[in-house]
Amino acid sequence: MPERSESESRKLLGRLREALASHSEGQARLDRVVDLIASSMEAEVCSIYLFRDSETLELCATQGLEQDSVHQTRMRLGEGLVGRTAKSGSIVNTANAPAEKGFRYMPETGEERYSSFCGVPIQRLGDVLGVLVVQTKTERIMTPDEVYALEIVAMVIAEMTELGAFVGEGAALSALHQKPVIFRGTVGQEGTSAGRVYLHEPRVVVTNPISDDPEKEKARLNDAVETLRKSVDNMLLGARSVDVEQVQVLEAYRMFANSSGWMRRMQDDVQSGLSAEAAVEKEQSLARARLSKSPDPYLRERLHDLDDLSNRLLRILTGQGEDRTDMPDDPILVARNIGPGELLEYGKKLRGIILEEGSVGSHATIVARAWAIPLVINAKSITREALNGDTILVDGDQGIVHLRPDETVQNAFRDKIAMQARAQERYASIRDLPAETKCGALISLQMNAGLIADLPSLAGSGAEGVGLFRTELQFLIRNQMPKRGELSALYDRVLNAADGRRVAFRTLDIGSDKVLPYMKPNDEPNPAMGWRAIRVGLDKPGVLRMQLQALLRGSAGRPLAVMFPFITQISEFRDAKAEMDKAVEREIRLGHPIPAKIEVGAMLETPSLAFAPDVFFEEADFISIGGNDLKQFFFAADRENERVRRRYDTLDISFLALVKHVIDRCAAADTPLSFCGEDAGRPVEALCFAALGLRTLSMRPASVGPVKHMLRRVDLTEVKAMMDAAIAKGDQSVRRAVSDWLVYQV
Repeated sequence: MPERSESESRKLLGRLREALASHSEGQARLDRVVDLIASSMEAEVCSIYLFRDSETLELCATQGLEQDSVHQTRMRLGEGLVGRTAKSGSIVNTANAPAEKGFRYMPETGEERYSSFCGVPIQRLGDVLGVLVVQTKTERIMTPDEVYALEIVAMVIAEMTELGAFVGEGAALSALHQKPVIFRGTVGQEGTSAGRVYLHEPRVVVTNPISDDPEKEKARLNDAVETLRKSVDNMLLGARSVDVEQVQVLEAYRMFANSSGWMRRMQDDVQSGLSAEAAVEKEQSLARARLSKSPDPYLRERLHDLDDLSNRLLRILTGQGEDRTDMPDDPILVARNIGPGELLEYGKKLRGIILEEGSVGSHATIVARAWAIPLVINAKSITREALNGDTILVDGDQGIVHLRPDETVQNAFRDKIAMQARAQERYASIRDLPAETKCGALISLQMNAGLIADLPSLAGSGAEGVGLFRTELQFLIRNQMPKRGELSALYDRVLNAADGRRVAFRTLDIGSDKVLPYMKPNDEPNPAMGWRAIRVGLDKPGVLRMQLQALLRGSAGRPLAVMFPFITQISEFRDAKAEMDKAVEREIRLGHPIPAKIEVGAMLETPSLAFAPDVFFEEADFISIGGNDLKQFFFAADRENERVRRRYDTLDISFLALVKHVIDRCAAADTPLSFCGEDAGRPVEALCFAALGLRTLSMRPASVGPVKHMLRRVDLTEVKAMMDAAIAKGDQSVRRAVSDWLVYQV
């Protein structure tokens, strides 16, 4: 078959535009589309398969196959050549389809008469919506020009599917963005909330994918790209005085914006009949499909740069998403991912947060926890489905999101929120009472914090102090290293807000999933076990010394408690403590006041430190068990990996044995011990820790009430008896035994 000219491609798109603009039903439009493509490509068969659900493709229109098979023939993702095309997001182009590996014959379609097969994914922004298939009786490979034409057409079909052009008949052609949808993600922060969707990156909808004036569209594209390049240049100028690393990132960003290959491909798409917007989105979709599968982490990171540039360019071309004053009164933020600085700009007015990506230890998660805002992460594809203003329910307790829920679900959710509100009223009534058990044990409940804005929660929560103040948040939310004077002023405000209550400041804990925007990231195969926390501080002591000086000055003569994170052996603790001693000596030489009392402690986050020499427990002024990290290292289970994270229970008897070992060693050395982490704020876990002998627990402010309520209603000797009985019986965990016992106690 001869090469197709650009004008022929434009003619096909022109005929498609006429078909799509008709007032016929959605199925009739779809039938007309396959007729036009088959005749234009001189092929006996053209078929369109669309996803019925996330795993099932359905034949929705065909020219050449048996019409009775439409809406009847279905296949699983990865099944047959159509399923293979959809799963890989790549083109399958073969002259002899039956000889291809994975070929599946569908007898109801009558396709046995056809030899060649060319399947092109119908995708939008990297999300595959279906497959466009062309088949012929004769054995032949579709030419590059023909494949390109099919890609152009597939892109138009994707856009029109998004716009609802084929809505009307058939289950696979139901209206988009209207049905109730449930997303199951990962719990980032507990709590429940109802509200309306507010998209962090507003969806840009291309309403005019086809154009009949290539020169006009090229001019629009060129003007928009020039505007984009100028904005990137201005960003770069503003960053040159800030930090070398940030400049390097923006230089790479500018390189993409000035890519001649990117520009040439978009111009070719416009010449073939696409509008400027559709050309941008086509290249964005193809780049997403390619780069997201790359094993190279650098290339995958560059995908975010290209995505951001494409989105900026689309907003310039369409004018969509520029007005951000439309936030509803009850906003639930929906985003692919978000940095802590961007999240802080929204403030506490958010009712909930839902992320497609993210991690349970990310700084965005830490901010959400500090604000007690329900957060669900890893809610796959929600940004594709949600629209601004949609009703949405966030169940942070279960990691479930209900988008556009029906009335039954909404009523049940309202009941759940009302029950939680009544519980909060009960907790408020005991706010000023001690966490004293029936057997007379006093448990000190403290709160975790990381922002000065957290501290008003101290009095309202009933917490006795701050068991963990995460100092890294002030580093993460900035584009440059904070100055010593800025930090000392902040620490002064923190102590003022604490109003005499003890605050334990944890020194900078960066690395792993917390990377400073102005620090060059290290490409480590296992960052959680890599160069992080005190390891960075001791290898790069300048920042550690500056922070210790800021803490000493911020104390303004008041008592100061400082703990070093991720200590694994006594030598690290001694080296870090030596830095504190030097900082104190320096302040004395300079004539500055020093704290009335200095406590220097360590975070116990690795099993190795639990077995440190006795002298370590004697030298440390206090120790805080960092439960989140300790548990993942103890069980060798990455807390970001859902496949393994949920397998291991905090109340597993082996983990509790480790905790009890630490309790006993601290008791022998008369060293204060606390437990800090998510599990400290869970009532059943907190109860078991207290029964083991822990007398200080640090948690998020919202957990203080539920934990205190539980502790005040039980006798710890009875709890310990239940735990011992479960252990003697050979149970792997004490959870069931304690939970069953609690049913009859509280």
